[in-house]
Amino acid sequence: MSEKPVKGIILAGGSGSRMYPTTQAISKQLIPIYDKPAIYYPLSTLMLGDIKDILIISTPRDLPMIKDLLGDGSQLGLNLDYAEQAQPNGIAEAFLIGETFIDGSPSCLILGDNFFYAYDFPKLLRTAVSNLNGATVFAYQVSNPSDFGIVEVDENFKAVSLEEKPELPKSRWAVTGLYLYDHRAVEFAKKLKPSARGELEITDLNRAYLQLDQLKAVALGRGTSWLDTGTPRNLLQTAQFVQIIEDRQGLKISCPEEVAWRRGFISKEQLTRLTDALPKSTYKTYLETLVRDGYLNY
Repeated sequence: MSEKPVKGIILAGGSGSRMYPTTQAISKQLIPIYDKPAIYYPLSTLMLGDIKDILIISTPRDLPMIKDLLGDGSQLGLNLDYAEQAQPNGIAEAFLIGETFIDGSPSCLILGDNFFYAYDFPKLLRTAVSNLNGATVFAYQVSNPSDFGIVEVDENFKAVSLEEKPELPKSRWAVTGLYLYDHRAVEFAKKLKPSARGELEITDLNRAYLQLDQLKAVALGRGTSWLDTGTPRNLLQTAQFVQIIEDRQGLKISCPEEVAWRRGFISKEQLTRLTDALPKSTYKTYLETLVRDGYLNY
């Protein structure tokens, strides 16, 4: 693994057509998933992986709104940067847009509409980050593999092949929207050719590592929830899931202020100042209780 720290990328572009007409007026990344903006969830995922340098890529219209929400990230102990994707030219274009930001470092890309939740997921992600060698995809077993990009694995869970929405799938392991790459991702992305739909495909970038026998798959097993929040139905299901867990446990999912404190990005004093500055709300009450009483770590 490179001595440089892993840099994070949130790809939050696209027209939001699946969420029309809501997205005619607002960025899909700012639509609430139960009690917080959608972008808090992928942001918190990267933070749980101890990734502090993060590039957020979005459309020219939506980027200023996201920047107004998150700023430079310093309040969370982060370094946030921003870049435009003028047209939806494919997931792998994120590495061309982010070349200067990545600057030869390994990187972790998450799609802005992906939601991950499991008790052991943060540890799993941190282990994958610390053991990065080549590229890593996170695989999730699905009942309808023909609707997904699929990774075939051997008995040691080593990646054997990749297929995009195959009619006759070789496995039921879907490739989720979370990817880890070594320092060569930009170099490989530059060599990609647009697909038949005119996009630089992330599957082709993954295949470049597979051809070198350097693509690892990590299983997201039973008890893990992976959801796509990019449609009204899926957004509602995710919001209901978050509500059920939060109401049951009294703990918030993907609260960036809490994650920053628990991972040591900010001190308790900084968390207190952040909390004091918030308007009266259930969100503020939760953080006030956290500051006062603490909770068992997760």
